[in-house]
Amino acid sequence: MDRGIQSVLHLDKIVFDTIEFKRVGFSSDKELELEIQSNVAQRQDAEVYKITLTLKGNKPEEYFFEISLTGFFTIEEDDTVTKELKDALITKNAVAILMPYLRSEVSLLTAQPGMECVVLPAFNINRMFEKK
Repeated sequence: MDRGIQSVLHLDKIVFDTIEFKRVGFSSDKELELEIQSNVAQRQDAEVYKITLTLKGNKPEEYFFEISLTGFFTIEEDDTVTKELKDALITKNAVAILMPYLRSEVSLLTAQPGMECVVLPAFNINRMFEKK
């Protein structure tokens, strides 16, 4: 691959930490309420990062769920990568890379008999982090 277009950010591994679903009733006309959180940790003295996304969904009187996944990322050593760029790569790009996995798991979890399958919309990652 052309080194000029290849990212210095690499996803090394992804794992689901929590997949929890609890039905509390049958079909409800209530709106699905979503809460998403992210957590970033860096290994000391290394360009190795652990990014965890947690999504909680609550459809009152029908079900609630919690899904948590963690991606392990590395950033290649490169003299052109500034601290600001590294921060953006980790806080925004890494989260954007993990989102399709989260979106897919929500759809799989809610595609059950007697339920309406949930397909999460695209999230504006930049705006998500502006609110923090």
